[in-house]
This record gives sequence, C-alpha cells and structure tokens, in this order.
Amino acid sequence: MRLAVCQLRCDAGDDEGRGAALDEFVRRAAAQGAELVVLPEMAACGYLLDADHLDRHAEPGDGSGRALTRWRELARELGVSIIGGFAERTGSGIANAAVVIDRTGTILGTYRKLHLFGAEHRLFVPGDRGLPVFTLGDTKVGVLICYDLRFPESARILALKGADVVAVPTAWVGGFDRSTSSSGSIGQVDGVLVQANLDQVYIACADQVGTEATIHFLGRSVVADPYGNPMVGPLSADEDELVVVEVDPAVAREAQERGRGISPRHNRRTDVYGELLGYRDPS
Repeated sequence: MRLAVCQLRCDAGDDEGRGAALDEFVRRAAAQGAELVVLPEMAACGYLLDADHLDRHAEPGDGSGRALTRWRELARELGVSIIGGFAERTGSGIANAAVVIDRTGTILGTYRKLHLFGAEHRLFVPGDRGLPVFTLGDTKVGVLICYDLRFPESARILALKGADVVAVPTAWVGGFDRSTSSSGSIGQVDGVLVQANLDQVYIACADQVGTEATIHFLGRSVVADPYGNPMVGPLSADEDELVVVEVDPAVAREAQERGRGISPRHNRRTDVYGELLGYRDPS
C-alpha cells in the first residue's frame, strides 16, 4: 500500500480555505499514487479548543455532515482511502475522533481518542470505541490520535489485534516533555520510533503546523517502519509538506522474528502480566 502523510495548517478561522487546502492535499497524494491518505488531528474543523467553535463544527460519524461528506466524495472520485480527524457529535457529547473511509467512499468506522490531553478534558468526551482495526485492501490499519501514543498499551494492543499499520492524526504541542533537545528533536518522534520497533508495525503520524490562538503545533510528521527506522521525516517544524511511502504488511510480519530465540510476540510472558493488568491506583 502506498500511504501519504499530509502535514499542513488547518486554520480554524477559515472554513473555506481549510477545506480547499485539505482537498488539494488529498488530490496531490492521489496524483502521487497514494492509496491511503492520513490527515491531521481535528483537520476537518481546526484544532481550536473553544466550546462554541466545536459545537458549530461537530458532525455525526455517519458521514452526513459537511466535512465527512466531502471526504467521502474525494475518496470515491480519486479511489483513495482517507483517515482524518474531526469533531464527532455523539449521544453523550463531542468526541475528538478520526474517520476511516475506504476507496469507495464507505465509512468503515470512527475511532474516538481515548486519552484526552490538557484542556481537552473540559471539551470532549473520552473515547468509548476501544481500539478497532480496519481492513483496507490487504492491509490492516489501526488508528490512534496524538496523546494516545504516550500510552504504549494502545499501539501494542493494535499490533496484537493484527494491525500492520497504525495511522496517527496528530496536533503535537509541547507540555509533556520537560524540554526539547538543542537538535530540535522532539519526544513524540522518539516515542514513535521506539514503539514501531517494539510492536513491529508501521506508524504514520500526520501533524498540524502553525499556530492556533495560543497553541503552537510542532510539525515533524514522521513514518516509521516496523524496525523503528524513519522512512520519512521528521518533516519540517513549520512548513506544509506531503510525503508518500510504500508500506508492506509482509515486512511488518517478518519483523516479528529477529533471529533464533528472538521472537517479540512469542517471547511475551503473559503468564506474569496478570499482576499488572489487575493493578488499580489506590488513590
């Protein structure tokens, strides 16, 4: 599968301009042979943490709203699958979500962000869809959103459920890591490379760039292979960029065997993990 990562500014204050930019990136990706296009977190409405803005732009996950309708049309027209972030209106509130649309324009489902970050707690309901894996052609794809990557159980569960690729719409900001190194590297990218290697999956992160209100996005989108090597990226800290790479489920499966007696999936000691799984914070 040829996979495109789209890094761009998704201006919350310019609905027309944001929609046009997303259209352009999807078309450019398709023209370069992409079969799956990954867009940033909250790409459909912009990552503006304002209750009124989110209420105006939230739409149902069935594809009947403005943004998802347009993405479905593009998917059908161009023959590409699309994974992108949007504000999903649910029965219990608004979720920070990502939609999975196949090349026929069919919505396979939505993923709702499990781990809310900072001010998101007062605006979004936490995810209640678990960690689903979707089939796109011959490739099994899991979805996480941004801060979910800081919880290694998330990617590990997707890998154990058979995901070859983990697509991650992001809006990376500072605040988790104590500092950024003088080289400009960021902890988010370091974590992606480590987890791709440990879980033997491709991880493809599509970030926003620019500034929204007081929020500055870090850019540096990246795609890691199942051995933890960067295939592309980290991209620019502040420029719109589009990259297309080829991911191969066979490579993800081969990566599960690293030599005689080195089989990360089979070497797991599930017999002793019960203590961890049964742990509850006494506070």
